[in-house]
Amino acid sequence: MNRFLKYIFFLVILAFGTVNSMAAESKQRFPKPEFATGYSQPNTTAPAARFQLLEYLDVTVLLAVMLILTWLVLKKRSRRGVFWVSAFSLLYFGWYREGCICAVGSVQNVVLGIVDPTYAIPVTALIFFLLPLIFALFAGRIFCAGACPLGAIQDLIAFKPIELPKWLQKVLGLIPFLYLGLAVLLVATKSEFIICRYDPFVGFFRWDAPFHMLVLGILFLLVGVFVARPYCRFFCPYGVLLGWMSRFSSHHMKITPSACIQCKLCANSCPFGAINEPVAETGKRRSNVYRLMVYFLVLPFWIGIGGYAGSKMHVQLSRFNRTVYLADLIIEHPEVKNDPNNIDVRTFMSLGKSMDKLIAEAVVIRKQFETGSLILGGFMGLVIGMSLIRLSTFRKREDWEPDQTNCLSCARCMPYCPVKE
Repeated sequence: MNRFLKYIFFLVILAFGTVNSMAAESKQRFPKPEFATGYSQPNTTAPAARFQLLEYLDVTVLLAVMLILTWLVLKKRSRRGVFWVSAFSLLYFGWYREGCICAVGSVQNVVLGIVDPTYAIPVTALIFFLLPLIFALFAGRIFCAGACPLGAIQDLIAFKPIELPKWLQKVLGLIPFLYLGLAVLLVATKSEFIICRYDPFVGFFRWDAPFHMLVLGILFLLVGVFVARPYCRFFCPYGVLLGWMSRFSSHHMKITPSACIQCKLCANSCPFGAINEPVAETGKRRSNVYRLMVYFLVLPFWIGIGGYAGSKMHVQLSRFNRTVYLADLIIEHPEVKNDPNNIDVRTFMSLGKSMDKLIAEAVVIRKQFETGSLILGGFMGLVIGMSLIRLSTFRKREDWEPDQTNCLSCARCMPYCPVKE
């Protein structure tokens, strides 16, 4: 194992040296333009575009990391190996690649490519979106184990993780579904990329985030010392998709390599609460079935209530769109048209667009939000209803098993098992 780690470390250093030299050469060949008019380069919110060759290098590195993690988790059963791969992912995809390209944020690129025929989604963004999902379908959430830099930075600082109460985990676990729905809605209306804008850790990778985002990232890391991976478990929208795929994974990791001996040493080993305890036949099957039938019958009502609540929020949500926001601002405060410090108003006035046209565009966009908010609310009603149904399902379980939906395949539980292959 030590020889393997040294070999991987050598490859990491070699890769960093090669890529850095290529990046330096590209900067010398294509320097930034210089202006003699006093113009200064603005601070960018995203890394500069890269050569296509380097973009495919990112894809190759991701594929290699995923393959190594699959071997470490399913075959080698090595928590130490997963730890070192996480450290590499944090260095490469985090600080070197500055958090971009990112599988989490690629959700927005895919949605935009679906709703906007004029947008050509980059091939690398599509691969980064699909590759972790494909691995999750066959091997579980390997991407979460050590390939995602957002998860890696949290995993490396989880020094004293505690397990939260089950009911609290269930409630907080609804937030990623809402976040995913909002992200899809805002991209579909061409309003905002909230996953990237409100990424709490990208400020550490680029050192140029607004102050409030740096504070948010620090708070996440401080909480992450005691509540393991708070962003991954209770906010990450891409984790919803990975959980759906992992639920049907055919070769998911197991706590014990063979038959469980019921030693219970792994019972408290998972700080994510992703281990299902053995469940014996209780004789309450009839009452569980009755409750399950009731929940199925009221499921349409949950969807209807959620859709109604969502539709009532469309006015507030539509203000994420700059056109709607600007129209509301000018209508409610006409004096803002003479404000020289408001860049949005100045931009609008410079285009020579009439107020009637601006308002007409805002009305169309707000109609889109009305429909989208209705769907989002119905989706959240469906999520809540299905969560209640899952709580009422009964399945006999004889061993301590990872929850395939929520297990991050981090291999923390494996060292606790005394059973050998």
